[in-house]
Amino acid sequence: MKTDIEIAQDTEMLPITDVASQLGAGFDDLELYGKYKAKFEDGFLKSIENNKFGKLILVTAINPTPAGEGKTTTSIGLGEAFGRLGKKACLALREPSLGPCFGIKGGAAGGGYAQVVPMEELNLHFTGDFHAITSANNLLAALLDNSIQQGNPLRIDPRNVVWKRCMDMNDRALRNIVIGLGAKADGMVREDHFIITVASEIMAILCLAENMHDLKERLSKIIVAYNFDGEPVTAGDLKAVGAMAALLKDAIRPNIIQTLEHTPAIVHGGPFANIAHGCNSVRATKTALRLSDYVITEAGFGADLGAEKFFDIKCRMAGLKPDACVIVATIRSLKYNGGIPKDKLSEPNPDALKKGIVNLGKHIENIQQYGVPVIVTLNAFLSDTEEETSIVREYCRERGCDFALSKVWEKGGEGGIELAEKVLHTLETKESNFHVLYPDEMPLKDKIRTVAQKIYGASDVEFSKSASKELDHLTALGMGNAPVCIAKTQYSLSDDPKLLGRPEKFTLHVRDVYPSRGAGFVVAVTGNIMTMPGLPKAPAAWSIDVTDDGKITGLF
Repeated sequence: MKTDIEIAQDTEMLPITDVASQLGAGFDDLELYGKYKAKFEDGFLKSIENNKFGKLILVTAINPTPAGEGKTTTSIGLGEAFGRLGKKACLALREPSLGPCFGIKGGAAGGGYAQVVPMEELNLHFTGDFHAITSANNLLAALLDNSIQQGNPLRIDPRNVVWKRCMDMNDRALRNIVIGLGAKADGMVREDHFIITVASEIMAILCLAENMHDLKERLSKIIVAYNFDGEPVTAGDLKAVGAMAALLKDAIRPNIIQTLEHTPAIVHGGPFANIAHGCNSVRATKTALRLSDYVITEAGFGADLGAEKFFDIKCRMAGLKPDACVIVATIRSLKYNGGIPKDKLSEPNPDALKKGIVNLGKHIENIQQYGVPVIVTLNAFLSDTEEETSIVREYCRERGCDFALSKVWEKGGEGGIELAEKVLHTLETKESNFHVLYPDEMPLKDKIRTVAQKIYGASDVEFSKSASKELDHLTALGMGNAPVCIAKTQYSLSDDPKLLGRPEKFTLHVRDVYPSRGAGFVVAVTGNIMTMPGLPKAPAAWSIDVTDDGKITGLF
């Protein structure tokens, strides 16, 4: 059986100009990055601003398990299936981070016969967007420390610097460091930190900005530190905005590539949903909506993280109204939620399935709280039995949502026809009454509590003294109307990754809070979640290589 990378490398790609022509974009509307990837020109993006939006379909999933769910694979296969049905469809996806590629999760190009290509380039350097974000983030850090070194005219308190450096790699040794060691000319000695690039506020800003003007406005609001009077110091105060914008000039433009079946895919931005807002860029989504009749997008990790932030942050800020939501699950992962170990998941076990399916049930309820019609799809495995499939089908029917089997990993678009037809049926027969979960004017603590209780199922929220104090502080700074972005483990509805299924009567623990004022939200950190991941004992990097003729192997 071919591996994902072998399938991708054996595919005959169309020139990206041919793919873009499906959306009405010509040669002069693109900046080519080789034959098979491109960015849209600014003039073209401006020319389509008054185009009518197509239908917006969000693909999300149950909480991820070691068994795998296949959310991105399903998204891509669904887009291919729409193409096979003669529909003008476009994908709007996130760019992969190098952290998971070389860590444990692998890339984010889909799998099997539902992939976007060129797979290797997408999973590695792509068009340089992440490098530009990393450079802009670290330029701001350098200007901050230089201001302290050069007489400290802004009276920055070195003990109250909140801006962190970043890199797009898992490296736990950089979580907590000391900088400025050496001579006086080497800078002031202080504690510093690294985060992974996808957790940078600049990543969030790039993904939420409508245009260059909006980008610069947001960059100027970034709080980097506080002065000796406790007042915020911003990127605007450091005169950093122009240079940062110059680094991001190309990165803000969406990228276009293709699926294995040549469906257009606009891939842009890539924050994680467990530590950031977890959605591709607003510009990419709106570009896709203006150029096609159906847009399939995805949000990171489970619906408790990605979908909640897609609705409450991205849709709220961008004025988007999703028309339907697909929730991806597998029988294997539901049995895992029912307490079955990974090595036993291929064995039939209806009882474990019935026990673990409550995780799916909670996610269905959550999406329905937003007024969005739900379609559940099972990413099919050969080990699935008809009895087990029937249990899930009936469970969904009882909850008023359509159900479809997906075989896109094995069959590409052909394996997604059933799902595509169910999505079309839902779009034609059920109206979306989308609304956000909480109003802007709700106090920050109450917003966190609302998400915790209504989405996670928590009975209560416990705030550390420092978190509670910071929420009051941010409210005083004028951020009380901002949405909240909760950083939480992706493996559980709770903040404890070991609590599977549908945990109840648990307390969510908020240990830290910090502002992302440029992005426009407040981050609440729960449990033991880290913004700089570490590598596993056997990292995926060990399996990646390049042959003598330049062919990459081992990437997945």
